[in-house]
Amino acid sequence: MLTVVGGVYRERCMRPHWDEIYGSAGRAASAIARLGGKVELHAYLDPLAQEVIAARKGFEGFEAAGVATPEGVCFYYAHGLIHPGFRLPKSGLAPLQVEAEKVLRYGMLESTAVVRADHAVFDPQNVDGPESFHANGSTAEHLALVLNRYEAHALLGEQGLAPDVLAAHLAEREHAEVVIIKMGPQGAMVWHAGVACRIPAYETPRVWKIGSGDQFAANFAYAWMEQGLDPVEAADRASRATAYYCQHAGLPTAAELDAYDPRPIVVSERFAAGYRPQVYLAGPFFTLGQLWVVEQARNCLRDMGMRVFSPYHDVGPGPAEEVVPDDIDGIRDCDLMLAIVDGKDVGTVFEVGYAHRDGKPVVVYVENEQPEDCKMMVGTGCFMRDDFVSAIYQTVWVGASL
Repeated sequence: MLTVVGGVYRERCMRPHWDEIYGSAGRAASAIARLGGKVELHAYLDPLAQEVIAARKGFEGFEAAGVATPEGVCFYYAHGLIHPGFRLPKSGLAPLQVEAEKVLRYGMLESTAVVRADHAVFDPQNVDGPESFHANGSTAEHLALVLNRYEAHALLGEQGLAPDVLAAHLAEREHAEVVIIKMGPQGAMVWHAGVACRIPAYETPRVWKIGSGDQFAANFAYAWMEQGLDPVEAADRASRATAYYCQHAGLPTAAELDAYDPRPIVVSERFAAGYRPQVYLAGPFFTLGQLWVVEQARNCLRDMGMRVFSPYHDVGPGPAEEVVPDDIDGIRDCDLMLAIVDGKDVGTVFEVGYAHRDGKPVVVYVENEQPEDCKMMVGTGCFMRDDFVSAIYQTVWVGASL
């Protein structure tokens, strides 16, 4: 039996449409049950969550020990990479108390969980102020931490450390047997028994982002604590399971995961050494809606470490003789292009052609145009994506390989 403790929240996304009751712990319980594991879920459950979890546990075969609460947490996303809005309960809740042999604990918004376990995996789920596993009195004889690089730096309180050094310092301070630091296209650093190893991230044609971190922690916890895999093998299996989830927006069975064979992302030597590609962000910005999409794309790319040249931000509007030379220089100086093609803006189409003539890789984000209108882009090898988040990730993956 693996005990999962954390949030069960409502998640609402505008595009692509999503309105489900999951949250970190709810998704983990379903993920592990789909793999054939025995799970007991501990969480606060509002009336709607109680109904959903009651139905889901009967269908998927896990157990639940929910604490009833009159209102729950709801997350609101415009898309999967935006910082979500959320609604919190008006009153504070007492910490959950969990004692079990094997526990997967997630950080929570509405309260915390005090865990006493033999083996525990902890994912703090908080970039801005991650909580130490032991801060609330939790204990574990064997502890594994699963964090991204931002959470790791914030938890340690030091910046600029190499991932292997960062993991070793966290292991010592947090008394952790295993530390996993997720690093985007560079995969993850797995520290165990004084040795740091890297496992790859995997490329997918589509990316459903919401809940992908939950999936990684759940699959690692199951593989390490229940199946007895060593931490590196367990982390690699978790990375492949996360790729499956991102591609299908669904949770694999053990057989489906065994048969799934995604391509690992291979980053270039200069990217691994710290170089960050420059992306030329092509797209119309003549309406507020168009400008919002450009702004979102620029923010997301920069958040993921890319440098961005945006004609709107870096040149601005103006007559052709003033702006065109600077825009052309921007294309020449870039490593690759992300083009927003919805609207069939003539300037954007010209920029795509110019970049292709210069041998620059081009990722095209287009949702609403007819295939005939995109034939030249398809035929010249552009990376075509009809989903915003997938286009952003494809841009980062292509840039990391250059």
